[in-house]
Amino acid sequence: MPHTTSPQFLRFLHEELCLSADSIAIAQRSMNETKGPLPMLLWQYGLINLNELDKIYDWLDGSVYPSNQDL
Repeated sequence: MPHTTSPQFLRFLHEELCLSADSIAIAQRSMNETKGPLPMLLWQYGLINLNELDKIYDWLDGSVYPSNQDL
């Protein structure tokens, strides 16, 4: 599974889920402080909904977006 701060994953969040760089940065700062997983922090802060959370985990698992298999 790709790391949740890889450039490919961050690009996925920005391009596929239309998250702003500021939204991603907020969750990343919290991730560094709490050691929580980035996808869950994005959801807890209300930056993504449950459907988007599912898309993230599908992408991380490689089951929906096969292009991330190259990571």
